[in-house]
Amino acid sequence: MAGCHACLVRADSMMDHRHTHSTTPRELQMARSMCWHCQSEVSGEYFCDRCVKVQPVSKETDYFTCFGFPRRLTIDPGKLEAKFYELSRAFHPDFYQNKSETEQAISLGNAATLNTAYRTLRDPVQRAEYLLDLEAGAVKEIRTSPPADLFEEILELQDTLNEYRATDRTSETGQQLRARLQAEQQTLEQRKREMEMQLQGLFTEWDALQDRNEATDQTRAERDRLLKRMRETLSNRTYVKNIVNDLVATIG
Repeated sequence: MAGCHACLVRADSMMDHRHTHSTTPRELQMARSMCWHCQSEVSGEYFCDRCVKVQPVSKETDYFTCFGFPRRLTIDPGKLEAKFYELSRAFHPDFYQNKSETEQAISLGNAATLNTAYRTLRDPVQRAEYLLDLEAGAVKEIRTSPPADLFEEILELQDTLNEYRATDRTSETGQQLRARLQAEQQTLEQRKREMEMQLQGLFTEWDALQDRNEATDQTRAERDRLLKRMRETLSNRTYVKNIVNDLVATIG
């Protein structure tokens, strides 16, 4: 019950400060521009200053904005987690048990949005895919052919997999094929790690470009180049990851 009590204290504290304009920053664009209850103007706060009703997270709000972060690909996990728990307490269901059905629904909807946003942003790959979706769209195109530099290797691997599936796995031939597949698995896992290192480098380049905050033809071209390279690397990683998963499922 201590955790629930803390949630109530936090929520009460937020309510008590609604008219005092606390110096604690609430810079998030969480709400619509008009209060659903009293139709007064709201400016991104969790609660309406006039009627003190909880406000829904705008559907136009991206996950980065939900947590008060810029669209950067390097995020401090500790800060993300702390912000998530802070916001989760503001919409904790215990605080809305005696509120109207509308307020209960809004609090639950906000909590669900925050949960999805947190799960997306805490994973570097999902975070990059989400940013690409925001910036360029159509990011989740699953590659149907191997990366060019792995084409021959993947074709040979598929032949070995098919042969292994059709072979008595306890036989000498089966054991030899299994050993070959295990070696291929290790090689592909290393390739996946290398791709993830490449992504980290691209993330750093993207963040540096965003920090420059320049609107020139050169920076726009650099932005497009980075987005293209990130999409290609993410696509290659997804393909290799799927092959590794297939190997693990086959040989254990």
